Parts: sequence; structure tokens; C-alpha cells
Amino acid sequence: MTTKAFNKRVWAIVAKLPPGQVISYGQLAILAGRPGAPRLAGRAMREAPEGLPCHRVVRSDGSLSPADMFHGLQRQMLEQEGVCFLKSGRVDMARSGVDKL
Repeated sequence: MTTKAFNKRVWAIVAKLPPGQVISYGQLAILAGRPGAPRLAGRAMREAPEGLPCHRVVRSDGSLSPADMFHGLQRQMLEQEGVCFLKSGRVDMARSGVDKL
């Protein structure tokens, strides 16, 4: 599978995520057909077209995107959608993660 095809798969999966659900880069890579390639999924998200709900993609431990470290916009958007956070500031993946798409 080419990188371009992989990116399109990643974007299609993220486009289907309903408000209040999150997915990790690792889960995204698996669903897009490249298990073990979370960094490639991250690269696809950095190149994502406008309008994609990129804020719904988090690290496997529930921590937020490194690009969001200073301004907190990702957390604000997720909280508005009802995503649960742990006291550590990470997303509660057990309550907000994707089970099936």
C-alpha cells in the first residue's frame, strides 16, 4: 500500500469518528491496514485535510497530541464533546475510546 493510499484510509477512519470518541495513533494504524505503524498514522494526521476532526486522535496512553501541549485547544474540544479525562490529564480510553467502527 502506498503512503498516499494509507493516508486516505486514515482520514476516512477519522472522518467516521463520532463526537465523544477518540482513537489512538496505534489503533488508527491497525484499522488502516498497517499494524505497528502509529508514527505513519501521526504523519498522515499532520497532513490531514481541513475539516477532519483531528482532535479525536490521541496517544495510546490517552495523552494529547504534542502539538497541543501549550494551548489546550484539543482538550477543550474533547471536553465539549463529553470525553472523560483522568486526574492525570489523559483521556480515559476505557470510557472514550473506539470499540468498533
